[in-house]
Amino acid sequence: MDPMADKGAGSPGTDSRGRATSGSAYLWRLHRILALYVVGVLAFLALMTWAEHQGLSRHWIGPIFLFITVMAYAGIGVYGRTSDPEEYYVAGRRIPPMYNGMAAAADWMSAASFISLSGALYLQGFSGTPGQAGGLAYLLGWTGGFCLVAMLIAPHLRAMGLYTVPDFFHVRFGGRWPRVIAALAAVLCSFTYVVAQIYGVGLIASRLTGVQFEIGIMLGLGGVLLCSFLGGMRAITWTQVAQYVVLLLAFLIPVSWLAYKQLGSPLAPLVYGTQISKIADLEAQLLDSPAEHQVVQTYLQRAKDYEARLQDVEGALEREREKGRERIRTLRTQNADVGLIVSASRELAALPRDAAAARERWTREMRENYERARPLGGLPLHSQAYVGDPDGTPDEQRDYELTRRNFLALMFCLMVGTAGLPHLLTRYYTSPTVGGARASVAWSLFFIALLYLSAPALAVLVKFEVMQNLVGSSFEALPNWMAQWARVDSSLLSIEDVNGDGIVQFGEIRLGADLIMLATPELGGLPYVVSGLVAAGGLAAALSTADGLLLTISNALVRDLYFPDAQRKASPEQRVILTKFTLLAVALSAAFVAALKPSEILPMVSASFSLAASAFVPTMVLGIFWRGTTRQGAVAGMLAGLGVAVYYMLSHVPAMRAALPPWLLADGLWFGIQPISAGVFGVPAGAAVAVVVSWITRPGPELPRIRSEM
Repeated sequence: MDPMADKGAGSPGTDSRGRATSGSAYLWRLHRILALYVVGVLAFLALMTWAEHQGLSRHWIGPIFLFITVMAYAGIGVYGRTSDPEEYYVAGRRIPPMYNGMAAAADWMSAASFISLSGALYLQGFSGTPGQAGGLAYLLGWTGGFCLVAMLIAPHLRAMGLYTVPDFFHVRFGGRWPRVIAALAAVLCSFTYVVAQIYGVGLIASRLTGVQFEIGIMLGLGGVLLCSFLGGMRAITWTQVAQYVVLLLAFLIPVSWLAYKQLGSPLAPLVYGTQISKIADLEAQLLDSPAEHQVVQTYLQRAKDYEARLQDVEGALEREREKGRERIRTLRTQNADVGLIVSASRELAALPRDAAAARERWTREMRENYERARPLGGLPLHSQAYVGDPDGTPDEQRDYELTRRNFLALMFCLMVGTAGLPHLLTRYYTSPTVGGARASVAWSLFFIALLYLSAPALAVLVKFEVMQNLVGSSFEALPNWMAQWARVDSSLLSIEDVNGDGIVQFGEIRLGADLIMLATPELGGLPYVVSGLVAAGGLAAALSTADGLLLTISNALVRDLYFPDAQRKASPEQRVILTKFTLLAVALSAAFVAALKPSEILPMVSASFSLAASAFVPTMVLGIFWRGTTRQGAVAGMLAGLGVAVYYMLSHVPAMRAALPPWLLADGLWFGIQPISAGVFGVPAGAAVAVVVSWITRPGPELPRIRSEM
């Protein structure tokens, strides 16, 4: 989509051929290109809908969507290829605010926002539980974070004319260590974030094409690399504009259809409130249902069985093996069907290899069954303010306080983390002026709001669809899409006739947060083309964010760590080439980690916000607004904030708790706050240490105040 010259630019107002890049003619040219692109996308959707109506197989629709969209992004990336440093790192600093806002919105609408946000609202309700903050915390925290970006960070960084976030720490505080620590922190939080995006890429690509999850990762990764590897920020910017159009259509079409189907109006954000009261009535019916009580009792009994096995793991494992061998012998004696014998043999082979593996698996199964042995499958009431009762029993008061505390803590971490994410702040370096940076943030909020206002509506409409139409249906009449998603990953969807009545109960359905959005078209009965569009939208969201994150990591490694202060002699073009190959290595490393399926998307993304908030924001804000902040204070503040956040997170990782002595780890939860919100401790720790150390070290010469053109 980039209408500019192929190589570098002369000034922010002209390209290398001397053409104006800030006048009305330039903007109208961009608008025409965008309009043609939108018409092309709509025409492609109409063509695919016609082809499906004419009999095009679903097995072809998914791969066609994957191929066409990835090739379109790759084409923009190839067209925007450059080796000019100004173009590669900051897109020539000449992206108009509206388009910068679209690119930032696509960068922001990651796999977490597009795929998992509605799922979080579906599973956790508005407020959540004592152990898991509600989905509304994500909406409020992420949206509020952009206000902090606009007021405190983006204009000041743009005024300094930098390339990366670690550049700020070098220019403001001087010396080597502020930049090195900032670069390492940028790599840490961005790598955690990009693993989640590539996981989403693999999830969607495998569903679109039917290939294995790991192969799906490599297919999607090709699109990421063609954009970010060749053209850097210049190619990424225009690719993200194109991706925003796809993900906007992919989000709004299904939610508008569900709203029209259920309420007669496609304006989902305005009408979905009617369904909230209906869901409350359905929840009351489910809580009184005898069949649901049977499901709860069955899961409770399973949990107790696993708990009993854990009392004697080795003996229980041997009994399970003997039971499996006895079943196979019985089937062979009875000349049973070969399929039954093979199935029994697989069950025997699937048993844990040793006592340690058995203890880990059975502990996990026990916890999951205890969780599902709660009313409504462990889901909180959708519209309640907080779990528990401030005027109830001591346990209810405790649940109420913990739920509220975790809700506010997560919202704080997401808000402050937004103001510190390096890949997001770098986006505003591409604005022509400081005023353009402010306007870009405003446009970002507008384009994000178009989707964020619909996310709660989608969660409510999907939950009503499940409770009203799926619950109570026959297991024999279940749609094929449920089995297809279960084959992709059993943690995304599992459904089992627990009480044996042949009827689907709400407690028997387990939907993962990453499934709600992707399965909405099939749940609502839309043509499969819309499912392909939604998957393409999720792919666009994941690819757009992955592009920005990979560029941030490679820039930090090459510009800020390998070539600090020009100590190593190399031309700007050579640095760009090295950055490209570093980006390739980081992408392959992230793909390897994502293939291990370390977690769901939303928890991984949320962890990176706590890390960014703790490492960057306190020192960055102090450095901008307080002249007394010293180099020693900045270093100490970043190390303290990041150290506290990482320590609190790692203290609650099961593998770390098993490997390290207890006295080295945090003793339980601090104030009941979940590890995902570790930034609530890291941010004040970093700010306090930076202030105290700066006061102690102030007798040295004061650093010059940052001059701003604001």
